[in-house]
Amino acid sequence: MNPIMLAATNGLGHQRDGRALAQLRERLTSLGVEAELLPDNSALIVRRPEPGLPVWVFVGYGGAYFSWQSAERRHPVGDVEGAASVLAECAAK
Repeated sequence: MNPIMLAATNGLGHQRDGRALAQLRERLTSLGVEAELLPDNSALIVRRPEPGLPVWVFVGYGGAYFSWQSAERRHPVGDVEGAASVLAECAAK
């Protein structure tokens, strides 16, 4: 694949991942969980209610999963509600 097509393809994946993270942020916010999307839409920072390190969430595995905890935890991108529930529990610990 030529470099122009490769760059265009990578950009489309980044936009799709950013939309998925934005949807997840909206759902988390509706559950009362503080979450912030990075300016470049590459990650979501889920804040804990108590002092502690936030949970960083990325879209990985070719755009198929939200992943966190060094990719040890993951949830399908197609199930935003389920991912938000699991992340809300994770952030509460």
